[in-house]
Amino acid sequence: AELGIDAVAETGATFVDNAMLKARHACAQSGLAALGDDSGLAVDALGGAPGIYSARYAGENASDADNIEKLLRELSAAESTDPNADRRAHFHCALVFISAPDATPLIAEGVWHGRIVECPAGENGFGYDPIFFIDALGKTAAQLDAAVKNNLSHRAQALRQLKTAIIAAHTAR
Repeated sequence: AELGIDAVAETGATFVDNAMLKARHACAQSGLAALGDDSGLAVDALGGAPGIYSARYAGENASDADNIEKLLRELSAAESTDPNADRRAHFHCALVFISAPDATPLIAEGVWHGRIVECPAGENGFGYDPIFFIDALGKTAAQLDAAVKNNLSHRAQALRQLKTAIIAAHTAR
């Protein structure tokens, strides 16, 4: 916003597609290097939904609570037809870095595995964090200290991968 860059429509079919659209758009409008991010939650029992629609799952202006409510309602419906419905889920983050409009983009992805719990817990984080449970820690993402979450999350994984790719690309020059 500070550079006068307007939002671009997220019309891609994947997280990488949408991150690419954002990075290319920002780079073209600013003339500067740009980083595009697209992230979301994929739930096994829902065939990967909400996926790329995570932020607007319950509608364009939906709140985090609205999105959580819809997800839990749909997961409950899936379980009513299949008692063995899989509550496993993962957060996915795609990052795309582009140094110039005609440059080859660097792409990094991170995945954070967990499962969906029935009742939200925790005050930290945002989005689906209160229902995303990490078995190894015995907590939802919203119950984690920010430093712990920022080390384990899908974004942290993607950022570490992107950092390595940028260093490798710079070293290769």
